[in-house]
Amino acid sequence: MSSVASFHLLRWRGNPAMFAALAFDRVRYRGARGLRFLRVLGTGHGSSTAPGTQFGRTALFALFDDDSCADEFTARVRERSGLAESWHVKLRGAGGHGSWRGREIPKMVGAASDRADASSTAGGDALAMITRADVRAVSWRTFSREARIVDAELHASEGLLAVVGIGEAPILRLGTFSLWRDAAAMTNFARRRPEHLRVVGRTRREKWYGEEMFARFKPYDAQGTWDGRDPLRG
Repeated sequence: MSSVASFHLLRWRGNPAMFAALAFDRVRYRGARGLRFLRVLGTGHGSSTAPGTQFGRTALFALFDDDSCADEFTARVRERSGLAESWHVKLRGAGGHGSWRGREIPKMVGAASDRADASSTAGGDALAMITRADVRAVSWRTFSREARIVDAELHASEGLLAVVGIGEAPILRLGTFSLWRDAAAMTNFARRRPEHLRVVGRTRREKWYGEEMFARFKPYDAQGTWDGRDPLRG
């Protein structure tokens, strides 16, 4: 049975609440109904996908048995004290490859369903993308330098709606969550932007990653705001 995924971007009123979330949210949500997979994440600075830390903000990525379990979880997260702002979205799989701590997320989430399209209240043909990698220590310095070049190219790409860097640790275990206007915009960046293609080639030749994942999703039922707006509306 395919899972339903969700992504949650949380801005806290102060750093103590942020640090408490990073330290204890895995335990806090461990017994959530239908929860199959959970990652508690720090975030990069602003919209940068290069290595860095945004204090006062965290993220969650989760997999559930079904929509009702995901909805229950989202309602619970939205009620957290100490939140200044939050944005939440459910995700149906739309392809990809790789794994996250040994779990093949693209296969677990499966293909986007007609139900997801029918229940979508915003986003139209928008797609979400999660990339993540365990960067080998020997490749960290090179990765950090090249990530800043690719980040500049990413932000200049037409059709990018929003992006945030995510990570299980400040270094080595990093990723991105991005929203795109449509599949064509996402594909144009992934396959036609020269710096991105160059760096992807290096990662493969030089084996920068111990584990990697590139997963596409159909976003639906977004709630809340991300920097004062819902990037899937308008």
